[in-house]
Amino acid sequence: MSPQRLLVPVLVVAAAVLVAVVVLVPRLSRPHVLSGYVEGEPLYMAPPVSGTVTQMLVQRGDRVAAGQKLFVVDTSQVGGARDEAAAQVAAAEAQAQDARKGQRPVELAVYDANIAAADAKVRDAAAVLNRVRPLVAQGVYAPAKLDDAKATYDSAAAAAAAARKQRQAAALGAREDQIRAADAQVRLAKANLSATSARLSDAGPIAPGPARVEDVFYQAGEWAIANQPVLALLPDDRVKLRFFAPEKSVALYRPGETVRFSCDGCPPDLTAKITYVSPRAEFTPPVIYSREARDRLVYMVEARPSTLLNPGQPVDVTPLEPKS
Repeated sequence: MSPQRLLVPVLVVAAAVLVAVVVLVPRLSRPHVLSGYVEGEPLYMAPPVSGTVTQMLVQRGDRVAAGQKLFVVDTSQVGGARDEAAAQVAAAEAQAQDARKGQRPVELAVYDANIAAADAKVRDAAAVLNRVRPLVAQGVYAPAKLDDAKATYDSAAAAAAAARKQRQAAALGAREDQIRAADAQVRLAKANLSATSARLSDAGPIAPGPARVEDVFYQAGEWAIANQPVLALLPDDRVKLRFFAPEKSVALYRPGETVRFSCDGCPPDLTAKITYVSPRAEFTPPVIYSREARDRLVYMVEARPSTLLNPGQPVDVTPLEPKS
């Protein structure tokens, strides 16, 4: 056989071996690192009311500390609403106090008239009883006449006692329904005042923790709409690593475990603590697509780094080894 004919099978075999080396061997070998990236979750700061931005106290790229004021929105409208709510509280409290004072003298005069009429009936009934009693004893009237006179007197006396009790209750302010309604109005007015005061204090938001100002959407003098972001913060505790653990070793990655990682231009021996492991498997995302991980099922893992990093920065995570 001529050398030219032998060359073709040799080339075919060599090509097959090369494909096996390039494609199959990396799949069978274990990757030395897990590819990932830095992810940041912005925090959007917005005013609770619409108004003009009177002060913008930070700029894009600034570092802010916890409790630092970020911007101020004009609070004149909210201030007026708070004053109105305070006036409503005062009015409701006055009504509640008035309800506890009982009936006024003009209103009590009606009860006094009822008492006088009841007393008059008692006197008339007593006069009839005193007149009938001796006549019944003399036999002029039947005993039933005396029973009727006693019943009329007892009824008149009971009515007079009831009229006096009603007058006393009114004088002591026993208008329970009105008192409960007035107290409810006080609670409602105070709740409105509290909500308005909270909106007024929130008109100048503060940083909830150490953060970087990622972007500023409004400047001083511009009109900001309520609940629309004025700026975006990137808190330090919302910056995390996101990498993907192979399906075969995902059991090693549990919240609380520490992983080591590296990145370009970063100091050596960096660590991060795992905070979340996704319960769902997925194929390797294109952003970290590689021959070593191709066609493999992976689980997303999030970890909080021990140093400050920039979102989007690629990282290499050292795989965890089983504990002996």
